[in-house]
Amino acid sequence: MLKTLLKVVIAVALCAVTIDSANAQRATQAKKPKKLSAKMQLAVEQAKVDSLNALVEELRQRESDWQKAWHDAQVERKKKQKVERFAVDYTPAQADSLAEQLKLIQVSGAMESYFNDYISEPVTMSSDSSLDSLYAARLKSLVSPIHLPYNEVVRTYIQRYTAPSGLMSRILSRAQYYFPMIEEELLKAGLPVELRAMAVIESALIATAVSRVGATGLWQFMPATGKGYGLEINSMVDERYDPVKSTVAACKHLKYLYDLYNDWSLAIAAYNCGQGNVNKALARAGGNPQSFWDVYWFLPSETRGYVPAFIAASYAYAYHKSHNITYGEPPMPIAVDTVHVNRLLHLGQVSSTIDVPTETLKMLNPQYKLDIVPAMNKSYTLILPANRLTEYVTKEQAIFAKDSTYLKEYLNPENVKKKMAATSTIYYRVKKGDTLGAIASRHRVTTKQLMAWNGLKNANRLSVGQRLRIQKR
Repeated sequence: MLKTLLKVVIAVALCAVTIDSANAQRATQAKKPKKLSAKMQLAVEQAKVDSLNALVEELRQRESDWQKAWHDAQVERKKKQKVERFAVDYTPAQADSLAEQLKLIQVSGAMESYFNDYISEPVTMSSDSSLDSLYAARLKSLVSPIHLPYNEVVRTYIQRYTAPSGLMSRILSRAQYYFPMIEEELLKAGLPVELRAMAVIESALIATAVSRVGATGLWQFMPATGKGYGLEINSMVDERYDPVKSTVAACKHLKYLYDLYNDWSLAIAAYNCGQGNVNKALARAGGNPQSFWDVYWFLPSETRGYVPAFIAASYAYAYHKSHNITYGEPPMPIAVDTVHVNRLLHLGQVSSTIDVPTETLKMLNPQYKLDIVPAMNKSYTLILPANRLTEYVTKEQAIFAKDSTYLKEYLNPENVKKKMAATSTIYYRVKKGDTLGAIASRHRVTTKQLMAWNGLKNANRLSVGQRLRIQKR
């Protein structure tokens, strides 16, 4: 009985062990993951890639946001610095004066480049003689009291002025406005209309042109010469910039020079370098020189290119179509008219009342240096687009009512008088071969004045590139 019971107990125990083993095996099998299909494995991998891309994109966006914030902060800081740096309490007169000086410097640089490229004597002559007979025939057909000969020097300048640089195109555009006015004054003075080309080689028909030595306007008058022909020159008005008045003065000067030499080529050369230099060239040439070409090698180098440039500019104007030179509308309105102003007036009063941009008024009236017509004791002219003349007349009262806004500093007549009597300052950079005496003579001042203005103790100590201050009335 005991043995039987023992066998039963052992059997039950073995059965329990078997059951536990089976349960353990099943538990182990339950923990083992099922093998995924290829499709599911791809889906899992794609999910991982998408998650990684999203993380990268988030990091990129954070970087972009940070860079933008940094850039905006830098811009804001620079703006603040700029405002702080230039927040100077200038009076209107000081601001006008600074703007005028900046404009003069910019125009002077452009004018010097034009002179070097189109007026100065060429270092080498053109060797292309294929069109010589054509150039010569065309010049011969320009029947004029001014002799227009053809030679190697002229050929070089013709090729300069007809080159596809755009220069002649810009000149022809401006010529639509300036040439009719210049021709009218030349005809009134009994002079050849071909002399209009002198304004081309003097200033490229830029009324605000300023040379490196301070010659100014369409006709490049120095202050002393301009005043000698009745042009008003002070800190408020410079009639060398006035296209009409400067042309009248140029006609008087050219007529004087022609009467002196009885030859247009010599008169044109004297306009450039002065009659003293032409007289010396005539004396050095000996014999009986009759024209510019007889004294060519005895003239200053810059003048040797002047008459050939005049001939080339005349040729290019007459035959621009043959060289496929086209041009557009001028920057200013062609049709204009004149009103007389009898009281102080700022151009801003006009442009803010009638439909004329301030820039247009400046182009039409470049003689008013500070954009102010200083009509205190006499009347001045104001050029307006012809289609705005009636509007100006009808709104004149409203225009002048704005004087307290635009002319606070100038309403006192004494302030205007002081401004008009003030000196203007130009600067000259010393070149190789310059002497203080020569610079003083060129600018119609004395050596002592130059030394005083620039703190010089020795008149013989000049350095190439040195900047000299020169005061002019």
